[in-house]
Amino acid sequence: MKKPIGMDDSSKQDGSQRRHFTTRINLFFFFTFFLFSVLIVRLAMLQFVEGKELAAKKDRSNNADTPIPPIRGNIFDRGSAPIAYTTSTQSLYFRIEQDQPKDQVVALAKRLADIFAQYGNKDVKQPTAEEIIKAMDVGFDLNQDDTAKKPSYYWVPRRIKTELTQMEMAFILEHRDELKWTEIMEESLRTYDRENTIAVQLVGYMRPFSTAREAKNGLEFYKDKTKTAEYLDREYVGYDGIELMYQEELRGKNGVKSYPVNVLQKIIGDAEAPTVTPPEKGNNLYLTIDKNVQLATEQAITDHLATLKSSAYRSNSYSAKGVNAVAGYAVAMEVETGKVVAMASMPDYDPTFWSNPFSDADYKQVQTKINNGTITTAYPDYPDDEQKYHPTSIVYVGSVIKPLTVLVGFNEGLLTPNTIYNDTGVFTYGKNNSSRHTNSGRASFGPINATTAIKNSSNTFMSALIGNALYMRSPGKAVEIWDQYLAKFGLGVLTGSGLPRESAGISEYKTNTKETPQSRMVFASWGQNEKYTTLQLAQYTTTLASRGKRLQPLLVDRIETYDKGQIVKKFDPVVLDQTDFPKAYWDAVIKGMLDVRTQGFDDFPYPVAKKTGTSTQRVAGGKEIDNAVFIAFAPAENPKLAVAVVVPEGGFGSYGAGPIARKMFDAYDQYYGLDGKPKGPPTTTKTP
Repeated sequence: MKKPIGMDDSSKQDGSQRRHFTTRINLFFFFTFFLFSVLIVRLAMLQFVEGKELAAKKDRSNNADTPIPPIRGNIFDRGSAPIAYTTSTQSLYFRIEQDQPKDQVVALAKRLADIFAQYGNKDVKQPTAEEIIKAMDVGFDLNQDDTAKKPSYYWVPRRIKTELTQMEMAFILEHRDELKWTEIMEESLRTYDRENTIAVQLVGYMRPFSTAREAKNGLEFYKDKTKTAEYLDREYVGYDGIELMYQEELRGKNGVKSYPVNVLQKIIGDAEAPTVTPPEKGNNLYLTIDKNVQLATEQAITDHLATLKSSAYRSNSYSAKGVNAVAGYAVAMEVETGKVVAMASMPDYDPTFWSNPFSDADYKQVQTKINNGTITTAYPDYPDDEQKYHPTSIVYVGSVIKPLTVLVGFNEGLLTPNTIYNDTGVFTYGKNNSSRHTNSGRASFGPINATTAIKNSSNTFMSALIGNALYMRSPGKAVEIWDQYLAKFGLGVLTGSGLPRESAGISEYKTNTKETPQSRMVFASWGQNEKYTTLQLAQYTTTLASRGKRLQPLLVDRIETYDKGQIVKKFDPVVLDQTDFPKAYWDAVIKGMLDVRTQGFDDFPYPVAKKTGTSTQRVAGGKEIDNAVFIAFAPAENPKLAVAVVVPEGGFGSYGAGPIARKMFDAYDQYYGLDGKPKGPPTTTKTP
């Protein structure tokens, strides 16, 4: 039978389609298998080869910008001698990173302590493992059983130690793989003149920013700085004195170093060079202090304190009263400019103390020496339980107030330069004359005027003709009138120096409620109701010397740029107040000061106006002690320098403080000249 036409062609066509379909299915499965194979291989690569790196990238959020502290400006004396300056040093830092087991961190701290002990400077106390852990700020201490706390922050490296020796650096770099999470950085270090401690308390000192901003012992100046990234916790900042007062000018501006961090702000890589912006250097300060005059003043105080304790000096009944003195304070101020040439608070200490780890016991050794006793309260160097038996640096001013007392009396019309008072050595006042005061040693001077009253330091003259007379004339306003006069001469008010923690003194004639207003004025008229700082007394003396012009004490002469020495700011004299009295008033007072006799000035080549003071105060246990106070300016007819000296428990001002002032005048005369002509170093003649 014949097949239908076209049947063979149809069968062939169906077979061809089936073959094509099978081929396409096979190709589809092949490519599917290939793709799955590639995917499986890629997943294996991701998991086993690239997994750790990608996990870190997954956790990475951004870069954390860490400020780089700038190089701090230097502090020089007025003759460009360095006092506090910046040097380059190598420091070891620790970074908080991911995957830092506690036991490994503790082991690292112990290892570093061993390295420091073996290769560090043998003359410097080396940090212990416990101190290193504390510096790391990792949230736990050396005790492995302690519950971990969170670190203060993560992305900022912690300074472990500065001033690394060459041996320390070599060892650490050689074992960098073993000492992971550490890096050596070059940075600036504050250095002070270690051979000669110069105006230590005036210059001040530095502490870590973490200490400066903390709630308990922190400074208000730094508390709002925590809201910005301006400061680093590891950075050292000014904590007192000039270092604090001119912190912004000295510091400069931050640089920036950028670290890659994860979402927990933990560092996950090294900083890259392109992300580092260098800081701007701080400015240099040139003080008004002269290094040579300052050192001569410091030495004069130290030597005289030793002299007061010597057997030869104790043989004199007057000088023997200063045997218990342990400290002295002195300020020298130029009359025409207000520039402070010397400011000494002795004993002082080595300011590098703050640069190294110290214990509570170490701090106890310097605690009484830290405060600047010329502007604030400094305590005597006695054990804590004995300090109450001794005066602080702020004592009753005593008879040095008498030149101003007389000026007040003149200007208030209570007496004239020609008024005569018969000094019997005793003055009585109050209800039924029940209150009684005498001169020192119960001396009586007979008929005296204001000039001889200053010369002889008559308490009864001041009490009768001025203190009591002012109260009797204006009983409701006497204290206020007295206070206004003292303020115009810089007493009972801040001097305007700008120094941090400066005291305005204690005007007890306003606050001593145990005394009647009349009694307060009587005591105040001869300096037994007001306690003021040595700087206040220096400003007061300058005002006397200039006949009424109260100048701001200047401590900085100029500010210059770090490298080029360009002037940023120059400080000119500032007149804070002007008091105008008739020339006859000034002449009578200054003539009396010229006639005051004191130890050490017999052969002084210039006429010097001076006033001694012996202030008596009662300490714990009812014991009465005498403090030596002294003020002077020279030359009297054309004053160049005013000086104030306070020696707590130094006895009579003439013996306990006067000789110190003489050496201060001599030093200034040598280097600057009280007549405008520097005398230079003393000449010596060789014996043939």
